[in-house]
Amino acid sequence: METSPGTWDVITGYRDALTYVQQLGHSREYAWQHMLLNALHFMMMRHELAKWPGRYRPGDIYVDEAHTGRRVYTGPDADEVPSLVSELVDWLADGEPASPLLVRASMAHLNLVKIHPWRDGNGRMSRCLHTLVLARDGVLAPEFSSIEEWLGNGRNAYAYYDVLGEVGGPGWQPANDTGPWVRFCLSAHHQQAQLVRQRIDQAARLWELLDVRARQDGLPERVVSALQLAATGGRVRRTVYQRDETLTDDQAVRDLRALVKAGFLQQHGQTRGRYYVASTTLRELAAPALRPREITDPYRR
Repeated sequence: METSPGTWDVITGYRDALTYVQQLGHSREYAWQHMLLNALHFMMMRHELAKWPGRYRPGDIYVDEAHTGRRVYTGPDADEVPSLVSELVDWLADGEPASPLLVRASMAHLNLVKIHPWRDGNGRMSRCLHTLVLARDGVLAPEFSSIEEWLGNGRNAYAYYDVLGEVGGPGWQPANDTGPWVRFCLSAHHQQAQLVRQRIDQAARLWELLDVRARQDGLPERVVSALQLAATGGRVRRTVYQRDETLTDDQAVRDLRALVKAGFLQQHGQTRGRYYVASTTLRELAAPALRPREITDPYRR
């Protein structure tokens, strides 16, 4: 299935904005400004000029529930947007510098999404700002500076919108209790970190298991990289394996033939289109190392 041009525009726009955020993490001349936020918004929304990319909305804005059409939020008046964003920018520059970093990022996220300054893209921009606050403090790895991946798992996105509704209410109400929102964001970051740690542990366990099995079967140690890729669902291609392990054509071909003969890989395609995937034997061998562990929520009430 191919990605539609419109969807691809959204993906690339968001990618470009987050890539710029990573660069801003190293910027010595950095300053919090209205036009910085508008520039990031333009990067995200430049493919839809009718939605005023890089400019604040000219009128009212509403958020309706997709499956029911029920109105769940009304943004502040358009005339108030510049002053509200000014308050946010000033707070980002100087307000509560002693607050924990993740709390500051979470509150920046919440305030921007509730101000809803633009005609579209407010959710993406608020998550982008969340990442930018962390990046400015040196948290640059996407796995730790963004909760996007975590929001994409299971029903987490629904929980995200639920807590925004609970904390934000039906309209601009900055005096509301933000405790549930901060707890939600801290939990998201913690569970995302657990997922990263789990992947690292799984990779280490799998490599050790495959290394032992390769030695038992008289296979060269270098084939473990190909087995690891296949065992985790990847396609092994001779040219890539050869490059990664710095082999000759003949060495790479012999290794892959040996893995097929040993029952670990299955060959698909012919000549230049040929690739190899895990056999049932390899998948069963790898299963214990890849078994997921429970992700816990340390901030559960």
